[in-house]
Amino acid sequence: MTSKSVAIIGGGPAGLMAAEILLQGAVQIDVYDSMPSLGRKFMRAGTGGLNITHSEAFERFISRYGTRRAQLEPFLKQFGPDELRTWVHDLGFETFVGTSGRVFPIGMKASPILRAWLNRLQEGGVRFHLRHRWLGWNDDGALKFETSEGERPVRAHAAVLALGGGSWRRLGSDGAWVHWLRQGGVRVEALKPSNCGFNVAWSEFFRKRYDGQPLKSVILSFGDSFKQQGEFIITETGVEGSLIYAASAQLRDAIEAHGRAVIQLDLVPNFSEAQVMDRLARPRRSKTMSSHLERVLAIRGVKFGLLREFVAKEDFEKNEVLARAIKGLAIPLISPRPLDEAISSAGGVAFEELDENLMLRKIPGVFCAGEMLDWEAPTGGYLLTACFATGRAAGLGVLEYLQGSTG
Repeated sequence: MTSKSVAIIGGGPAGLMAAEILLQGAVQIDVYDSMPSLGRKFMRAGTGGLNITHSEAFERFISRYGTRRAQLEPFLKQFGPDELRTWVHDLGFETFVGTSGRVFPIGMKASPILRAWLNRLQEGGVRFHLRHRWLGWNDDGALKFETSEGERPVRAHAAVLALGGGSWRRLGSDGAWVHWLRQGGVRVEALKPSNCGFNVAWSEFFRKRYDGQPLKSVILSFGDSFKQQGEFIITETGVEGSLIYAASAQLRDAIEAHGRAVIQLDLVPNFSEAQVMDRLARPRRSKTMSSHLERVLAIRGVKFGLLREFVAKEDFEKNEVLARAIKGLAIPLISPRPLDEAISSAGGVAFEELDENLMLRKIPGVFCAGEMLDWEAPTGGYLLTACFATGRAAGLGVLEYLQGSTG
């Protein structure tokens, strides 16, 4: 295999993990990326602390991948949370488990890990080519790249496509690859926002008053399928943040099917509806309603603002109606925020187009990995873990393919 070469297109976690696996074989490995530096989305993910994976039991962990659990489980069984933590340790960084069960490297930063990883790959002989934007294939089958010096054809015995999804265009994930694969006859499901915010038709007063305010210690419910306590942020256009992201796939799909989705907020999870009724009935005397709610239920600020936004003025004098609103405030969501603003994307290369090693059935020798595959998961380390796992699987698939190739 000494004469074989592999082109990896995309320098994020999936592409770099494929490169690391390929170091096991006597092949020339070239990584191409459209950006001026590698791992830009990986670096962005670590801005507030790099959540590398999650510590929960594997059965619970794998359930986070929803309808794509069956497709991803084989790869995650081979390289899941425990293996990823071991890999980080081997790179020279200890990890710890946060109070939420999320796993972080000591120091919390992505940059030292990426720097050490790139050094290890370079020392192994991997070559990096920046500012190379993939433009599909030439008529003779060569990979085609746009560079500062014009178009450049590249021939390789195999290729790994790890081009990301369609979110965060400025970091390199723009979904432009969809055109080239569809042109090659590959079925690609439409890219959609995932782990995203949603638009709400706020009043002008509410928008100006509460934009950027966090809403803490609430329970968000959606139908019978979602109920979780947490927090999120009010924005000028709607809502975003961890609790919203956790429900985003269901909310997005409901809006797509029915035109809108209505979430329910329990503003005081520590009180039952009966307890809320009892406290509302306490003498108000000359206090304003806002002062009364703050005194008896600690409802203030943005929580009171939400009640004013969605409860009719006359209903504030009806304790039973107000108690129901406090324990289940209905907020209609109009639409997801644009794909480019989302943390990740759903849709991508259909798994039916791939063999068990993630090779495209219609384009032998071309493998796909990472977020460009048709799966999604919530934040919490699930996205990164599956990107690493599928990158590893694609790398192993390339080695097997080259072993059996005579070309």
